[in-house]
Amino acid sequence: MSQLLEAAHFAAVAHNQQRRKSAAQPAYIQHPLHVALLLASPESSLYPDPPVEILQAAVLHDTVEDTEVTVKDLEDKFGAQVTRIVMECSDDKHLNKAQRKQAQIDSAPHKSDAAKHVKLADKLSNLRDLMSPEGRPAGWSFTRIQEYFVWAKRVTDACRDVNPGLGDELEKIYREGTFEHGGKTYRCHPSYSA
Repeated sequence: MSQLLEAAHFAAVAHNQQRRKSAAQPAYIQHPLHVALLLASPESSLYPDPPVEILQAAVLHDTVEDTEVTVKDLEDKFGAQVTRIVMECSDDKHLNKAQRKQAQIDSAPHKSDAAKHVKLADKLSNLRDLMSPEGRPAGWSFTRIQEYFVWAKRVTDACRDVNPGLGDELEKIYREGTFEHGGKTYRCHPSYSA
């Protein structure tokens, strides 16, 4: 418990000035905490005893990518295993946005099981936010939202077998999920195929 709380505190300090991009602009730390919560929840195949290293990596997964935290900072504080998982979940900021998105698709099948768990929970958290007007980034068109769902499915399909519980939750969203936008209802994944 103390190890997990230490990681949560570290992430909260690292993300202190960051806000989510939704209209309400909640504190960014809500997202990595939600990712860890999903991994520890009954819908996750890790329940009821998720490894603390995976939960730590979940709350830390955006620190190197999005803050001033370095790989060495993580290694010094949390060790090689947690750092490795975080780095597997971090985008290469030297790539442009399209390249980063393609890299997530290409690398997903080759990630460790621990990183796949975090990746599934990360995408599930983001997709649930996109389904809600309060949770999605301000100004996103319905087309952009659907494009995110299509892309996310390509990433998570390569990871889902490691956590059938979260995989089933994601599959249900791709198959049946809808969202409201501009007074209309849209399918989350416009051309779903299993």
